[in-house]
Amino acid sequence: MLGAVLAAGAIALASDDGEPAPAPPGTPAGPPAPERTTGPPAPEAAERTERPRERIRWRRSVAVGDPAAGRLIRGVRLPSEGEHFFTWDPVKRRSPNRDWRRWGTDRLVRLVLQVAREYRAAHPGAPRMAIGDLSRPRGGDFGPQFGYIGHASHQNGLDVDIYYPRADGRERAPKYASQIDRALSQWLVDRFVAKGAVAVYVGPNTGLGGPPGTVQALVNHDNHVHVRIR
Repeated sequence: MLGAVLAAGAIALASDDGEPAPAPPGTPAGPPAPERTTGPPAPEAAERTERPRERIRWRRSVAVGDPAAGRLIRGVRLPSEGEHFFTWDPVKRRSPNRDWRRWGTDRLVRLVLQVAREYRAAHPGAPRMAIGDLSRPRGGDFGPQFGYIGHASHQNGLDVDIYYPRADGRERAPKYASQIDRALSQWLVDRFVAKGAVAVYVGPNTGLGGPPGTVQALVNHDNHVHVRIR
């Protein structure tokens, strides 16, 4: 019986940031209208138009154990990019992030997509939200052997890295705190806190803050905010 219930939960759906909604009856077929710009499109925008939209296979996920010692059951993969966000590979330092670094619980993926939509609606002229690592497909160790300094946590699908928006508006991760847009970055921190994040780690040189006990300064977080949900 348990197998039947789990199978019923594994349903492939189109997400708001995955597959475009079908056109109304009578609408002529053709490519989507290009984004309105004030000049030549940025290289990121030109590359974006060539990537196909992705479907999200929604299913009920289970986070097992602790973020620093756990695993992920029936994880959901975040798409490589969407209308409101793009993903960034912290090891190769390019977009998109590799597939196996983009898995989380269904609740985490829905939350990230929701915040990305709200961010875009509140700041239509800002670059899309930049998303880094979540967890591996089945969770587990995500240490230095997986690139750069690795992660001490990110093991059970409840953690996600969000890169701070850059002050220069480029759609790529910043390297240093001096490159970030602090107002937009603080908005993201506040939004994740308002959504119920249990831990939000920010860089000690960013000047960002929030409720003590939830928002904490942590080394190696000057270019991204680490969000953890329950």
